[in-house]
Formats: sequence, C-alpha cells, structure tokens
Amino acid sequence: MDYLKTVVPSQLMAERGANLVVINPGSTNVRMGLASQDMPFNVPHCIARHKNDAGKLSVRDQRLNCRAGSTHNAEREKAYDIIASLLKIPFLNEVSSAENQPLPPKMGRVDGLSSQQNKDDSKLTWTDVMDKSIKSSTSIDADEDPSQSTSDDGKRPNSEEMKYKEMIFGEDALKIPPSASYCLSRPIRRGHFNISQNYPLHQVLEDLRTIWNWMLTEKLLINPKDRNLYSVILVLGETFDNREIKEMLSIVLGDLGFSTAVVHQEALAAAFGNGLSTTCVVNIGAQVTQVVCVEDGVALPHTALALPYGGDDISRCLLWVQHRHRTWPSFKTEPMKRPMDMLMLNKIKEAYSQIRSGSFDAVAHVHSYEHEKSVGQQKTRLSALSVPPMGLLYPRLLIPEEYPPPPRPWFQDCDDMLEDTWQTNDGVSGNGGLGAWDSYQMLPTRLKKFDNIGLVEAIVSSVLSTGRVDLQRKLFCSIQLVGGVASTAGLAPVLEQRVLNTIPSNQPVERVVVLQSGRNPLFIPWKGGVILGVLDIGRDAWIHREDWIKNGVHVGSGRKYKDSYFLQSQIMCYYNT
Repeated sequence: MDYLKTVVPSQLMAERGANLVVINPGSTNVRMGLASQDMPFNVPHCIARHKNDAGKLSVRDQRLNCRAGSTHNAEREKAYDIIASLLKIPFLNEVSSAENQPLPPKMGRVDGLSSQQNKDDSKLTWTDVMDKSIKSSTSIDADEDPSQSTSDDGKRPNSEEMKYKEMIFGEDALKIPPSASYCLSRPIRRGHFNISQNYPLHQVLEDLRTIWNWMLTEKLLINPKDRNLYSVILVLGETFDNREIKEMLSIVLGDLGFSTAVVHQEALAAAFGNGLSTTCVVNIGAQVTQVVCVEDGVALPHTALALPYGGDDISRCLLWVQHRHRTWPSFKTEPMKRPMDMLMLNKIKEAYSQIRSGSFDAVAHVHSYEHEKSVGQQKTRLSALSVPPMGLLYPRLLIPEEYPPPPRPWFQDCDDMLEDTWQTNDGVSGNGGLGAWDSYQMLPTRLKKFDNIGLVEAIVSSVLSTGRVDLQRKLFCSIQLVGGVASTAGLAPVLEQRVLNTIPSNQPVERVVVLQSGRNPLFIPWKGGVILGVLDIGRDAWIHREDWIKNGVHVGSGRKYKDSYFLQSQIMCYYNT
C-alpha cells in the first residue's frame, strides 16, 4: 500500500497494464486495447465471410420492419410537432412552403466550425475484396508454353493469383461492394446476442471469437501462443444475461487462451472512468440506452433501466426528417440494406446533429453509393438538425426495427437454469414453482426494459427508485453521460432543465447537474475497466482458465455446463463483486 501512495499513476498503468487486455463489446462497435494504452481500438463489431455461391452482398438476419405503418407515422409526426413547438421551429405541415428555398434567412452554418467536421464529409471508398496469393511454379498448367513461363536464368518464376478474401473485419466489412459475394454478420444486436433462425448460437459465438482474435492479433499484436501471459477484463453492459456472460468468458478463457479473466459492469466502470463514486450513469449507445445508479462504488441493480433506442435510430430519423423536408438528394439511400449508407448517415449525424432552439440547418456533402463504379456527390442543405437527437426525449419519433425473437431452444436449454424450471414426473416444478434463480439467495435483478418512455422519465424513475432523499439529491447533481451520443452538443443542458421540471413537486430536489467529462464519453467505460483492473491487487474475483474449463464446461461437449447452479452463482459473484 505504501508503494501505491508514492507511485506515479502513469507508471502504475505502464507496469500493471502491459499484460492486461480490456474488452468492451457493444452492439455496433467493440472497444479493445491494452491497459497501458491511452485509448482503445474502436472497431465496428461485424464480420463478412465470402460465400462460394455467386451472389450479391447479403446481411445476415436483416428481416427488419423498415416500413412504418400508418399508426407509426402518425405517432412520429405528432412527436415531431411536439418537438417543433419546444424548439420554436415550423411544424411538419408548414415546411412544404419553404422547401424550395435555397437557404433560410437565419441558417446555422456548421460546415466550417471545425476541421473534423469537414473531414467527415469525405467520400468513403469501397473495400478491395481481392487478395493476391503466390502461385508456385509447380502449379502452373502442364500445357503452358515453357518459353513464356521461364525466366532468363532458366527457372520458372512464381505467379500471382487473385482470389477473394475469406473474411473481412471492421469498417472494411461495411464498405464491401454490393456485387461482392459476402455475408455480413453482426453477433450482437440491441444489447444481446443476435440469435435468430438465420443466425444460430454456434455461429454467433464463432463470429465473436473470430472478430476478437483478429483484433488481438492485428491490432494489439498479441501472438496466440503468448496469450497465456495475459489477463482480460470484460466490461459488459447490463443488458447481457447470465448465459451470454458465460459464453463470452468461455471464449476469452477457452478459445482465445487468456490465463485469467474478470467481468465488470459497464455502469460501474463508467463511474470509475470519470473518478466518481456516486453517480447516475446514462449510457447512450448505438442501439440501447442504459440508466444505472451507482452509490459508493456499487451499482444498484434495482435502478437499472434499458431503453431500446440509441444513436443508430437517431441516424435513421435524420434521414426521415430530410425526406419530409425534401432536402435529401434524389439518391436512393437504403441504410437498412446497404451498410455503406448507414456508415455515411452516422458520420453526418456525428458531424452536424446538435440541440438548439430556433431553425438550425447546415450544408453538407452527401454521397450516393448506389452505383459502385461512380460515387455520386451533392452539396445539400440539411434541415431541422435539432429534431433527431430530441428523439431521445420523445422516443415515438424513433421507430426501431422490429426483430424476430430468438428461437425457443435458446431459453429451453436443459443446462441453462437461468429462466426455466426443471419438471418432476408429476409435472410439479422441482423448486416449488419458482424460477431457478428465485429460490437462490443471491437473486439477480431483471433489467427493466421500457419501449415508450423517454430518457428524462427514465433518469427520474431510476434515481427516485433509490428511496432515500439524501442519495437522490446526490444522484440528481451527478448525472454522467457516456456513449457516442453523449457528445451531442446541447444535450446536457436540455436534460438538466427537463429532468428538473419532471421531478415531482413533493420531492425536495432543487438542482440537477449533468457532469461534463474531460475524456471522450465513448471510451469512459473502457477506461474505467482499465482502472478497476490495475487497482485490483488481490484479484480475488478473477477466474483462472484451468478452473473455468475444469469446473465450468465439459471439454468437447459444445459448452454444456456441468452444474448450472454452481456456475451461475459463481458468475453472479464475479459479476457483482
């Protein structure tokens, strides 16, 4: 302990972080890096595999409800008008009269605010899916003319052969030309494994293992044979259930070969990443928004809320708003079918979306990726840029995709004791009719999910559920925004005002503060995982590879667990330590 009092923090990170890998997987991106690094690698969480059959680019399990019905559209238009009245901008039925004007009289020009925003207007380029391979001289056809294949020294040279890359990762996978015969897969969606009839569990796990192995090898430069010298920290969101956590532990300890591993909650890591012990963590991700309160370094499980929308929904809403204003070029933009279009939309949203009162438009370069050989470009006006991010407060403006539910076998695994009860011959549940966890002394709290409440109501509900006035006051004065959408300009002051106005009048709360972070809010949970790992001296909660394989799974039996009661209680101990 005396050493910890005198050591320089940067030296401590360098010493203890050199063999410590921190992984923070998300629905859209995965953040991974050594604890000794200042910033992690942030890579799209996807993989594209080459298909042998001649066909076009396909996206696995992309059966989405892309077309909203009349009821959805009516609710969306109503939400738009509510936001318009708050922001003092024209209502939706009033925009048609001014749609042909080149520029409004009071237009916010944001295209010249910073060099980074100008960079985001740059054209995306298609990924080269071909790879060169050396064809040895022994494989040259026998009927080839020897005079044309023999060098001056009389030896037959090796030749180059072009073939498709078997696998493509990260952003390159999102930029594969539509005509290329690849299948794009995203193993995590809306905070859970992306399991469906078209995307079985074993393939999800294989894709996770392959993506993480590629990042470890190509980005972190860690050789597979040396991974037994490294430990890993999994910083996981509260949406993952116990079995998903177990599967990810099996990947890092069994498949990837790390020596030890530990799991930390994303909300707790976010608090440590900002140096806070008591805070209300609001994690606005790409597809899920989570609200969790932390008191004295302990995440309060009964305060956890999950909202099924995030940055991707704001990007699609941005496109819908521009179509309604008729400011979007005549390009055929299909973000749900062409990943390249979604990538472009996200970049435009990150560069231009912000919340402010009054009419706020901008000029941006929009590109068309409808035709592979010629990428169209048009300088256009983007209107009502404050409306899409306000969808976080009025979620009816955001219409998330409707996904098919996971197949029932995922929940009916006889060795998965999380949800189901085991039946006796007389049909009575072996634990008295309760779920397997309901009779266990460490009852895991189900994460509450709400589809139609806004972010403001979720924050107020989460904080008030603590039940203590002194703690509520602390939490309302320590609201922490993390995640990519947290960087949206103007979001923090709007939340402060709206949360204060939403608190019931009988609550003795006079002040609400949304804290500003000095770090990039996207990487705060990852950085918190680094701090938790470096400061964890005793490592009592760490799981050793040998113990996990011996006590956790039957080797070679497809990850069927020996004792689900023992194993899941063990995981919950690690998860809540």
